[in-house]
Amino acid sequence: MNSFYKKDVWQIIEDGFHPEMNRKSESIFSIGNGYMGQRANSEEHYSGDSLQGSYIAGVYYPDKTRVGWWKNGYPEYFAKVLNAPNWIGIDISVNGKAVDLATSEIISFSRILNMKEGYLERSFRVTVSGNKTIEINSRRFVSMAEPDLGIIRYIVKSIDFEGTLDFTVYIDGDVKNEDSNYGEKFWIEVSKEINGNNGVLVTRTLKTDFYVATGMCFEFLKDNREIVIKTENIAREKYIASTVSLDIRKGEEVVLNKYVSVLSSLNNTKEKLTGDTKARLKEARTKGYAALFIGHKKEWERIWATSDVVIEGDILAQQAIRFNIFHLNQTYTGKDERLNIGPKGFTGEKYGGSTYWDTEAFDLPFFLKTADREVGKNLLLYRYKHLEKSIANAEKLGFKNGAALYPMVTMNGEECHNEWEITFEEIHRNGAIAFAIFNYIRHTGDDEYMADYGLEVLIGISRFWSQRATFSENLKKYVILGVTGPNEYENNVNNNWYTNSLAVWTLSYTIKNIRILERENPDKLSALYIKANFSFSDETARWQEIIKYMHFPVDSSRDIFLQQDGFLDKELKPASSIPSAERPINQHWSWDRILRSCFIKQADVLQGLYLFEDQFDTETIKRNYDFYEPMTVHESSLSACIHSIVASRIGNIEKAYELYLHTARLDLDDYNNEVSEGLHITSMAGTWLAIVEGFGGMRIKDGKILLNPLIPVNWLSYSFHARFRGLLFEVKVTKDSVSINNISEKPLDLVISGKEYQVEGSGKLILNLKIDFFS
Repeated sequence: MNSFYKKDVWQIIEDGFHPEMNRKSESIFSIGNGYMGQRANSEEHYSGDSLQGSYIAGVYYPDKTRVGWWKNGYPEYFAKVLNAPNWIGIDISVNGKAVDLATSEIISFSRILNMKEGYLERSFRVTVSGNKTIEINSRRFVSMAEPDLGIIRYIVKSIDFEGTLDFTVYIDGDVKNEDSNYGEKFWIEVSKEINGNNGVLVTRTLKTDFYVATGMCFEFLKDNREIVIKTENIAREKYIASTVSLDIRKGEEVVLNKYVSVLSSLNNTKEKLTGDTKARLKEARTKGYAALFIGHKKEWERIWATSDVVIEGDILAQQAIRFNIFHLNQTYTGKDERLNIGPKGFTGEKYGGSTYWDTEAFDLPFFLKTADREVGKNLLLYRYKHLEKSIANAEKLGFKNGAALYPMVTMNGEECHNEWEITFEEIHRNGAIAFAIFNYIRHTGDDEYMADYGLEVLIGISRFWSQRATFSENLKKYVILGVTGPNEYENNVNNNWYTNSLAVWTLSYTIKNIRILERENPDKLSALYIKANFSFSDETARWQEIIKYMHFPVDSSRDIFLQQDGFLDKELKPASSIPSAERPINQHWSWDRILRSCFIKQADVLQGLYLFEDQFDTETIKRNYDFYEPMTVHESSLSACIHSIVASRIGNIEKAYELYLHTARLDLDDYNNEVSEGLHITSMAGTWLAIVEGFGGMRIKDGKILLNPLIPVNWLSYSFHARFRGLLFEVKVTKDSVSINNISEKPLDLVISGKEYQVEGSGKLILNLKIDFFS
């Protein structure tokens, strides 16, 4: 384990400036608020290696696909969230000499991410301009209370000299994406204004025509009083700035407060963007830095009150889980059904900020248990509103009659992923969306969702599975050929067990809910039949045949499910046999070598056993776990969390803890040497689930909460909050007790270690139980 950052339960701390780590730290210390985000770039000019990144949710560009050769069905573009105008800029010089951490003599440096209150702080001393030493402390946050606002407090102190400080406070729209397929810039200028210490730059995207107004105003203070300043304004293409010169004496401090508002045409009228931005800046400056920070901090207090996990006795685990929870909540707030969760959130360009199946499989369960019902519902509505485009996606691949294939990667419902083995074959994503509907309803009790939205999606997905399955005369079974399962180190395989399981489950679940609506809401069902041009008897007859006769590959001698047909033809070796110098294998081996190996990128069969564990006994799950986990290299960020949960399920708490720490500190310790590209936001939800569903054993079954808690040997206790059908409760587990604190007014029914209990509204239940753990 490479724990570069200091151990702290509420902070991530980088002590000393390490240029070789800068891109990684820019990812780790990123901040956001669901509406926009910012990598931890320096406010002042930095000439060293850096990935500048400012991002606005929902503002994207369709970068033309770049492939070696074209195949029918390929999408024409790869959508990506754009690197947006840089709003943090504050260049500073001392007696005409620029402060630049790449060239100035650094005496001390620290960078702190305060997760409890949601801000980034940098403090450093540098010597510039003839041995003159200054100390700079900058704190910035993007407001969780007023999401269009970003605020910076930038304090400069003279340590040992009298002289002149020159500030250039700016907004720069002349930015680009490093991952641009053809080196293009995606923004053009619409308008700009700069007048004294106020300015607004309006830019728009090529092709998608999103308009973004980025405005700033600022003030200088000495001794807590605003001072009169003289500004010189600069305006050039896609750039506005104000320069200010101030005299400073030894020991004196100058405080610069920079207020920024970012508005886009997603939520504002294009013609009014400049005026609206000016109005927001005026409001922000009138409130002032202190009041804005208090409002922001209160929002974080509210978020932590329902999503925090407290671990006693393990500071590495505690720091890591809060790091994951923090980034999840600052990436997605659930207030806008048009937005979703990119695998890197607001921390980097990789994966383009687009939506993957990760959202339904990993993020939705986290938000269902920690946030208001509307947050989870908006994630599902995002998919519902893309149903027509999913039908169009399927039609491009030859499917008919309303069959829906949800995209592997998307911004607006269109497929925009262009690797054939993913775009055409990783179709299990369809099943993740179907399962998400089930998961949402069992958590929330919102049965109306099925009638209003869910069943229409399920019918489209079921039609896809019906057409994708074919009958094998050889096997006398239905088969699904040419797929890629969750294990992306296997492409173009036949009868992936997980994919076939999801297909059968989806068909069964769809039929079940049609029957329910026949009894409970026949009018809505009739209207849906007309809208979807659906005939129950004609279509479900084939569905029933597929359900009954689907082929599932098995190994009878080991009594396990096979990942796919032919898996046993591989040379079966444990991942421990791979030399450490060749890990991760995706950075050292050819793709051909990986595909021929038995090594598994992430949970595949075990992903299915995680979802459908009610269908199998513990011994079946254990046999499959013991076979597959040793061959798993965990080179997907989505891997360790599922393995940790399943390990807890079979009572292997030692392995569950090892894998929990792996998933929880995946980014902090950069296990896969890729954090410089951004964090693994979507897998962070799996980290939380590894505690709640893994160690806590929380399940929902037959409308009740089940808890079967375990505790790692080195933990004194752990606690978490969770929601269920409008109820909020807290669970605390020690080595000899379980306590339930019902924070809601209504009674809470639950099953703990097989016994039923009820906790009265605002009541507490304490059970003296010996909790299993392994040394």
